[in-house]
Amino acid sequence: MSSESFFHDFSPIASHTPDEFAHIRRMRDERCPHEIASILPGEYFVSRDPIIVYTVLGSCVSACIRDPLLGIGGMNHFMLPVPKGDSRSDPWGESARYGCYAMEVLINEILKRGGHKDRLEVKVFGGGKICDGMLDVGAANAAWVLEFLEREGFRPITTDLGDVYPRKVYYFTESGRVLMKKIERIKNQTIFEREERYQASLRQRPVDGEVTLF
Repeated sequence: MSSESFFHDFSPIASHTPDEFAHIRRMRDERCPHEIASILPGEYFVSRDPIIVYTVLGSCVSACIRDPLLGIGGMNHFMLPVPKGDSRSDPWGESARYGCYAMEVLINEILKRGGHKDRLEVKVFGGGKICDGMLDVGAANAAWVLEFLEREGFRPITTDLGDVYPRKVYYFTESGRVLMKKIERIKNQTIFEREERYQASLRQRPVDGEVTLF
């Protein structure tokens, strides 16, 4: 199955999974042996069973993380909120809290299912500059996730960050394989508008406590 032939629409299926991922949209594709879980900004997905996690990234970032020995893996999709006030005095403060939460919750969910931190492999994607202007949110997101990984002792084995294109990303949790396609500049603003709405919702939503570091 070539990467080009795989990038098509999928047929949605109903999910009856009574777990924390029951809200995630599931799909099937006849060319793929596994179910596909499609995540949106602010979501993540982890599985012990073979599955493909799919998302579309603009200026947001996704981390694909797995324990290669057990085949437990998943993906998140996050954007850092715009900081309030001067964040220079606290680089790990409000400007990074949601990104930090997204990374920690993904890793913790893998560990809860039997994964081991010292075996985890990490791949990161996204952070594109998808709109004109001086503020490059994607570049800030990309720099943040790399700094976070270094601080926590992870060295990503694959990175594809920056540039000016949105990305489609398909992550095979069992094998760690990634299919990625950069989308040529499109006429409509669907991806940009979706990320704008998500960023606005983050500014209005209170932070729900802190996450225990793994």
